Amino acid sequence: MPAFPHSTTSTAIAVPPSLALPVIEAAFPRELHPYWPRLQEKTRTWLLEKRLMPADKVEEYADGLCYTDLMAGYYLGAPDEVLQAIADYSAWFFVWDDRHDRDIVHRRPAEWRRLRFRLHAALDAPEKHLHHKDSLVAGLADSVARLYSFLPGTWNARFARHFHEVIEAYDREFQNRIEGIIPTVEEYLALRRLTFAHWIWTDLLEPSAGVELPDSVRKHPAFRRAALLSQEFAAWYNDLCSLPKEIAGAEVHNLGISLVKHEGLTLEEAVAEVRRRVEECISEFVAAEREALRFADDLADGTVRGKELGAAVRACVANMRNWFSSVYWFHHESGRYMVDSWDDRSTPPYVTNEAAGEK
Repeated sequence: MPAFPHSTTSTAIAVPPSLALPVIEAAFPRELHPYWPRLQEKTRTWLLEKRLMPADKVEEYADGLCYTDLMAGYYLGAPDEVLQAIADYSAWFFVWDDRHDRDIVHRRPAEWRRLRFRLHAALDAPEKHLHHKDSLVAGLADSVARLYSFLPGTWNARFARHFHEVIEAYDREFQNRIEGIIPTVEEYLALRRLTFAHWIWTDLLEPSAGVELPDSVRKHPAFRRAALLSQEFAAWYNDLCSLPKEIAGAEVHNLGISLVKHEGLTLEEAVAEVRRRVEECISEFVAAEREALRFADDLADGTVRGKELGAAVRACVANMRNWFSSVYWFHHESGRYMVDSWDDRSTPPYVTNEAAGEK
């Protein structure tokens, strides 16, 4: 499979045939926000300033993890300061995911419980947690305080509500992994929508477009289906790409693993089924996208407000489409999924194993 011709990495990327999606490469052209080079630099600096990764890890791995590339390929059209806040929050999210994983691997339930409650508190009152002793709590407070500055308090409250649900879903995943419980396929799919933060990334389309969408727009079936399909694609493609990493780490949370355990599939059959679902998401999105764009046309009813909402929906739907190519190439450029290059396939080289925030 030919490498993507405009890779943000310094080396050509070849996509393994088992993970290649020719329709993405052909019909979902990838673009990057023009702010991307500065974004990468500033997020790297932010990770250092907020002590979210040790300096040596930032120096060696931050750019290669491509966290900023993922966001710069998604939220096109966002003002620079909005994209910067989103990218920093996204980088924080990956670091949090790694802490969660290490707390599970090293059996640190008390540390995880403490962190969980602190994150809930920081989400509700970020200004009170900007200097918290746990850098992960302070980092969330900083990024969320900036995100809260772009749209009205009603959007902030919705974002907080959605992220409180994500934190609790991470707790359910923690318990499942500690106890070795592999959820059924349906249980997994419902939980995955939360641990992947489907509605968080969808919420962030709005400050990128500069408009808070009313419930009548956000919850309209045409808009909601296109949003859900873009996120389902991302979550399931992530499962497909991270399966070797998660098997090596004795994971229990992966669609492929649930299919093997509860549907009686072989590993090869499970991989094929996850891939089928991924490909179905793409074709269904194309149809949902048409419906969402028709909805945008209907909103543009000749009034000033209608024109504004129609344009915002079009911007959001365009970025839902961008999510497909951004997610796809991220998984082949980011060092996060290059398990075969790690000394220990169960321990990512960019993480630290020590418990944090207790000093």
